[in-house]
Amino acid sequence: MAPSEAETDLGTHRVENQPPLRGDIDLFGSDPVLRDHLIGLGDTERHELAEYARLIGTQEMRGAAREANRYLPELQQFDRGGRRLDEVRFHPAYHRFMAVSCAAGYSAVAWEERPHGHLAHAAMVYLASQVEPGHCCPLTMTYAAIPALAVTSDPVIGAWREKLLSRSYDPSVRPVAEKTGATLGMALTEKQGGSDVRANTTRAERDGDHWRLTGHKWFCSAPMSDGFLTLAQTAKGLTCFLVPRWLEGERNAIRLVRLKDKLGNRSNASAEIEYERALAFQIGEEGRGVATIIEMVHHTRLDTAMAPAGLMRAALSEAHHWVTHRTAFQKRLIDQPLMRTVLADLALDLEGSLALGLHMARATDGKRPEDRAFARIGVALAKYLSNKLCPQVVVEAMEVLGGSGYVEESTLPLLYREAPLNGIWEGSGNIICLDALRTLAKQPLSNDGLTEELEAGAEFYPGYRAALENYRQAWPRLPDESLARAFIEHTALLLTASVLVRTAPAEIAEAFILTRLSGQRGRTPGAAVGLNAASVLSRLSS
Repeated sequence: MAPSEAETDLGTHRVENQPPLRGDIDLFGSDPVLRDHLIGLGDTERHELAEYARLIGTQEMRGAAREANRYLPELQQFDRGGRRLDEVRFHPAYHRFMAVSCAAGYSAVAWEERPHGHLAHAAMVYLASQVEPGHCCPLTMTYAAIPALAVTSDPVIGAWREKLLSRSYDPSVRPVAEKTGATLGMALTEKQGGSDVRANTTRAERDGDHWRLTGHKWFCSAPMSDGFLTLAQTAKGLTCFLVPRWLEGERNAIRLVRLKDKLGNRSNASAEIEYERALAFQIGEEGRGVATIIEMVHHTRLDTAMAPAGLMRAALSEAHHWVTHRTAFQKRLIDQPLMRTVLADLALDLEGSLALGLHMARATDGKRPEDRAFARIGVALAKYLSNKLCPQVVVEAMEVLGGSGYVEESTLPLLYREAPLNGIWEGSGNIICLDALRTLAKQPLSNDGLTEELEAGAEFYPGYRAALENYRQAWPRLPDESLARAFIEHTALLLTASVLVRTAPAEIAEAFILTRLSGQRGRTPGAAVGLNAASVLSRLSS
C-alpha cells in the first residue's frame, strides 16, 4: 500500500498556505531560457541534455545532493596499522553524481568531434550546478585538461588522455592504465604566491626520463583525482607537470596534509598537499609552464562563467515556486506588483548571464583563429559579470522565502554558500579584469573580435545603438588599471545586450537595455524603472 499524504491536521493547527513539494523537476523542459539559447545544438545533443536534466532533477537526486553536502569528505592519512593512505572518503551520493555526470559526457562531450561539443558541455555545467555543484569541480578540470595534454607526444600522456575522455567513472585506487576512466585535478597555488604562480617554490629534479617534485601546494582541488597538473621550478624556470596519484605497485609521494574547511562546495574535497619527491611527467616546453597551462585555465574559466548562471536559475526557480503558491495580505505573492518587479529584475540578470555564457561556449567551438581569440576575451567578461551578479541574485531569492529560505531544506543556503566561489576560482575579479586589459592590448584578434561582436547588435534596436555610442565616447581607448573594473563591467554589459538583441525575445532585450545600459536602474534589485515584469517572468517557467 502506498503511504498516505502527509498530515495537514496537526491538532494544534492546520497546515495551510505552504507551497506543495516540488517532486521531480524537468530542468530542461521547464527552462525556456536555456532552450532558446542553445542555438545551433543538434537534436541528438538536445535529447541527451534533456535526459541528463530529467535524471538529475528528480526528487531522489536532489535528496542525494543534500546528503552529499551533509556528510562531508573525510581525510584518511593512515590505515589502522600506521601505513600511509593519503585518501579521501566520500559519501556514496557524491559518487553517484560523479557517475551520472561522467556517463552524460560532462567532461568528454566537448572533445568527441561534435560540432557543438563545448556548447553541450557548458549546458551541462549550468544544469549540474542547479542540483549538486560540488562534483562539478573534478569534472571541469578533467574537461579543461585535455588541450593542455595535447602539447606533448609522449605515449604515456596519450594513454592518460584516453582515460580522461572515457565516460566511465572509476573511483578505484589503481594506476591509470588499469582503470576504465580517470579524472584530473589541478594544484597550482602556494602559500607565498596565491595568484602569482611565478613565485612558486616547488622544485623539480631530473630522474631519468621523468622528474621528481618536492614542495607544497596550498590549494589542491579534488585531491582524489587520478593525477594533477601542477607547476614547479626547473633550471629553466616554471614548468608544467602531470603528477599521477597511483603508480605501479606503490603510491606516489603526494601527502594530503589536511582538507580545507570551506564555506561551501562542501561535497567536494579541497586539500593542502606536499610533494616528497613525487614522480612527475613533463607537459610542454621546460620553462614555459604558465603558457602550457593557460589553455586549461581558459576552459575552466568558461565553466566558472556558466556555474553562477546555474546557481541563479536554481535560486530563482525556488523563489518563483514559492511566490506562485504563497499568499499574503489576501493576494498571491506573484500577483503583488513589487514582488513581480523584484523577480523580473533578477530574472534579467539570469537571462543575460546564461545567454552570454552559452554564446562564449559557441565561440569556443569555433574553428577559426578569430573565434578562439574572441572566446578568450569573452569568457573573461562573462566570468567577471556573472560572478558579481550571482551572490546578489541568490540572497534576494532567499529573502523572497523569508525565514524558510534561511533553512537548509529550502536549498537556498547551499546555493548561497556556493555563490561567491566561482568568482574566486580561476582568477578573482581584479585578476580577471587585468588579464582582460592585457589581452585586448596585446592580441589584436581579440580586440577585433570584441569590436565586431559589439557592433553586431547595432542593427536591431535604437536603444542598443545609443548605448554603443555612449560606450565609445566613454572609452575611446583602453583605460589604466585603476579603471579596469569600470571598463570591464561596461563592456560585459554591452556584450550581453548585443547577444540578447540577436537571440532573445524583443521584450527581453529591450528590458535589459533599458535597465542595464540606460541608467534607469538603482543599486538594488527591483529598483528598476519602466520594467515590463510580465514578459520577463513568463520565462522563469514554461
